[in-house]
Amino acid sequence: METRNGERSFFDGGLLSLIGWGLLGAVITIFTIGICYPWALTMIYGWRINHTVVDGHRMHFSGSAVGLFGNWIKWLLLSIITLGIYSFWVQIKLEDWKVRHTNFIN
Repeated sequence: METRNGERSFFDGGLLSLIGWGLLGAVITIFTIGICYPWALTMIYGWRINHTVVDGHRMHFSGSAVGLFGNWIKWLLLSIITLGIYSFWVQIKLEDWKVRHTNFIN
């Protein structure tokens, strides 16, 4: 798709790659009983962002599973303390965390 500056936006990831990362993330999450879910999440999201180019600028995801894990525990505890009410905000907090760790390379 052409932009107004003549530069392009596109996604250059492949289907087999997506399936492979998705399966790896699912297997790791299942075998660790969900403990490594933040790792699977950052791995798959990083793959998507790292294959995205917007207006000719490649994007980069700098988030790590260790960084997300601390937040994940905090969000879990807040959800338990509030009897599940905070869980409605977890998706928004997760999106905020992803965006804070997404930037342009060039």
